[in-house]
Amino acid sequence: MKRADANIPDMLAQLLVQAEGEGADLITLRAMVEEASELGAQRVLTAIGLDDDHASADLIELRQLLRAWRDAKASAWKAAVEWCVRAVLALLLLGIAWRLGAMEALR
Repeated sequence: MKRADANIPDMLAQLLVQAEGEGADLITLRAMVEEASELGAQRVLTAIGLDDDHASADLIELRQLLRAWRDAKASAWKAAVEWCVRAVLALLLLGIAWRLGAMEALR
């Protein structure tokens, strides 16, 4: 939850207490808040295209794709590090061979 949104439940509770103090029925107010919340959630789902019967399958597929992307990214980094280590070791061996004069022995 964002820092600015952290006070929303407290603010909502205060508004409900204030409305009840002014004569509104608390049960009716809570029902209104619940209905408004459900309507807002439905509008958001509709806006992002997740209001159909296939939405849960779509979300599962998106999570699987995200997991696969993260796994591929981790594997790519691991492979890159391994290749860098191999290159450094190969250069080190070449340097040692050069220093010991093994290149002259090969001619």
